[in-house]
Amino acid sequence: MTLLQPIHRPSLHDQLVEQLRSYFTEGPLKPGEKVNEQALASAYGVSRTPLREALKVLASEGLLTWTPNRGVRMAEISAEGLAEVFEVLMALESLAGRKAAARMTEAGIAAIADLQARMEAEYEAGDISAYFRTNQAIHEAILQGSGNEALIGTHRSLSGRVRRARFMANMSRTRWQHAIEEHREILAALTARDAEGLGQLLAAHLEGKLRSLQETLPSSRA
Repeated sequence: MTLLQPIHRPSLHDQLVEQLRSYFTEGPLKPGEKVNEQALASAYGVSRTPLREALKVLASEGLLTWTPNRGVRMAEISAEGLAEVFEVLMALESLAGRKAAARMTEAGIAAIADLQARMEAEYEAGDISAYFRTNQAIHEAILQGSGNEALIGTHRSLSGRVRRARFMANMSRTRWQHAIEEHREILAALTARDAEGLGQLLAAHLEGKLRSLQETLPSSRA
């Protein structure tokens, strides 16, 4: 599936935001690279006004930066900045896991099991883009299952800053395999309603992603 597809009404804004989010997460632009608004407007079949509104949303999420006289660029993040965000996300997802283990319905857990099966099929097919979206759906379902709106909102305000980094973490086949195995353990702990175990597994899962990313990102500490 191409990441650049014409947008069809209704829900132009929501569709555009979602497709641009996927494009900037999975596409070819590098951190700090300028976004060509005219090319994007043409590719998606929209005018500059709705495009800019969508870009503002993604800038507010931290996926892009919007600077006067420089335009819109892919957000940049150092190894230290990445570690700071991941440290908070680890705490949030760990807490979400503990809450979800106690609060999620059986139907909610079954839905995550279905997502896990889909994700494993996407892994076997080597479809990293589809895999990543399903992976994020699992994490989002656990967050929603926590029933804590303050937690969910805080997580959402930070996760955009490292969304592309989380996608890139699975570029290594070895790390990708580890992620699949970790998600099997996460599902098992959730199914068993092992609150402490699930919280620990989610934190360790993110820590593994962070370690793999820190090897490739520049450090500001010489």
